[in-house]
Amino acid sequence: MSNQTKSMSFIDHLEELRWRIIKMISSIILGGVATFFFIDFFLELLLKPLENIDSGNPISLQVLSVQGMFIIKWSIALIGGLITSVPVITYQLWKFISPGLYANEKGFVLPLVIFSFISFLLGIFFSYIILIPYCLNFFASLSGDNILNNFSINHYFSFITWLLLGCGIVFQLPVISFLLSTIGLLTPAFMRHFRRHAVVAIFIISSFITPPDPVSMLVMAFPLIILYELSIGVSWIVNRGKEFDSE
Repeated sequence: MSNQTKSMSFIDHLEELRWRIIKMISSIILGGVATFFFIDFFLELLLKPLENIDSGNPISLQVLSVQGMFIIKWSIALIGGLITSVPVITYQLWKFISPGLYANEKGFVLPLVIFSFISFLLGIFFSYIILIPYCLNFFASLSGDNILNNFSINHYFSFITWLLLGCGIVFQLPVISFLLSTIGLLTPAFMRHFRRHAVVAIFIISSFITPPDPVSMLVMAFPLIILYELSIGVSWIVNRGKEFDSE
């Protein structure tokens, strides 16, 4: 009887996870549909970095397939849905793990949702203002005077969205630190001990995200190192709060 109860409990747990995943996917779809109504505005916004190319050989975009713009518009809409649904995704993940937390820890849901969304937007803002213009100028300058920079518009938007989403996800590091510290899997001492390893990992990740030159790697690595230090502070605050509650 006990085994059956445990089995049912585990099945109920999986059922709850299934419904929370459905809610997350539904929020992405609804956000994507809402984004599509303003798709021309977002297209202009993503094309704006091309106006700041310093190279003497500017970038021009070409649609190389019949359905190219259709795919691009719906891809941007889907990404917009993903961005707008970050609060919902964070909330659903938190509600899924909250039954295993103490009552005082469950009250963190609203600050967590807000913090997660702000961190994601800061990552996108950093990529759009600093990283993308630098990368575009770098790649445009490689063509020289005799080669035209005629890029596929699909490849351009793929490159832009990769940087935007990549930075948005990377800027979630303090949020991940908060979650892992709350459930007891992360401590400030652990993060300080592996600080050197983390810095090496940050430079490796930065080299993949940015163009292969030292300056752009530093441009990306510097805020990531700051985020790691901030994550240590977040973990310290969470664990310090646990100590006060236990007293």
